[in-house]
Amino acid sequence: MKTTSEFQNLTDEELVENIIKTKNDILFGILYERYSHLVYNKCYGFTKTRVEAEDLTQDVFVKLFQKLSSFLGKSKFSTWLYAFTYNMCVDYVNKHVLKKVSTNDMDVEDYSPLQIEVDDSSLFLLKEETLKKALEIIAPEDKMILLLKYQDDFSIKKITTVLEISESAVKMRLKRAKARIIEAYNTIR
Repeated sequence: MKTTSEFQNLTDEELVENIIKTKNDILFGILYERYSHLVYNKCYGFTKTRVEAEDLTQDVFVKLFQKLSSFLGKSKFSTWLYAFTYNMCVDYVNKHVLKKVSTNDMDVEDYSPLQIEVDDSSLFLLKEETLKKALEIIAPEDKMILLLKYQDDFSIKKITTVLEISESAVKMRLKRAKARIIEAYNTIR
């Protein structure tokens, strides 16, 4: 049997394979050490409080231990974990956070995003604090795809892998999300 230090040198995929075979929580601890800070940062991006981010990070890893066997190795483990974390964050936001938008504000669902063409340079001109508020207003799915593309610098191809949708679907969702963030931004500035 390998010692724990010998497992430290395994790739993520090899480590996951060993964890699935043995259900060894010590080996899972190695995976936790590798990724807990990244998962926490993503969770914090959705929750905005340290305590909620810590709780959500814990929930992600508990669920990850239970669902680790669903990793099929079709992508890198880190990419799969990224998608797993984002999905849990979106679920969390949908279940626990109420969107507080004044009744005078336009509902971002009340316009056709296909009528608004937004190029990337427009997004970069937005003021940071107002943009943060706008990100809280839009749907978690829109927030997720915008963060993948512009915060995490994922290519369209990598987003297709993470979200398991076609390239054209990614492009359409990005287009809609950009229109929604601009609309939300304009309602709160």
